Amino acid sequence: MNFDGKDLKDLFALADKVGNKRYHKLTQQDFENYRKFDHWRYVNGDYECGTTQESKDWANEHSDWHCPICGDRFSDKGGRTIDHKLPRSQYPWLSMDFKNLWVICRPCNQEKGEMHWFEYEHHMLTHRPNLYEAVRAMRPTQLLQSLRS
Repeated sequence: MNFDGKDLKDLFALADKVGNKRYHKLTQQDFENYRKFDHWRYVNGDYECGTTQESKDWANEHSDWHCPICGDRFSDKGGRTIDHKLPRSQYPWLSMDFKNLWVICRPCNQEKGEMHWFEYEHHMLTHRPNLYEAVRAMRPTQLLQSLRS
């Protein structure tokens, strides 16, 4: 499959096509793995980032003290969160893929919500153009490229 010349919206259309095939084939093992993953991120339903030692270590290794989007210190914004670049509600088969995870501050996570990445970029371009380049730089290109196979 040739991705040359495709824009981001085309790549997401492909991701949706692949996902629709995969989504209907989730297995019991997928759900068990997801429960383990949720426990890895959060203990006892606590949505504070890094509540297990493993997830704390991962968050520390994959972030510094600042949100990659707004640039503010996590401590000034109510903490950091481990978020899915491609929302797990729309891409459940990618929810446990570490290439799909990033560490951002709580307000940026809430603003992104369940938006498709291209919707998120469009939202930032129209509502917060000063932060658009930061979002664009974090585009999940490698993750989308991995969908080739």
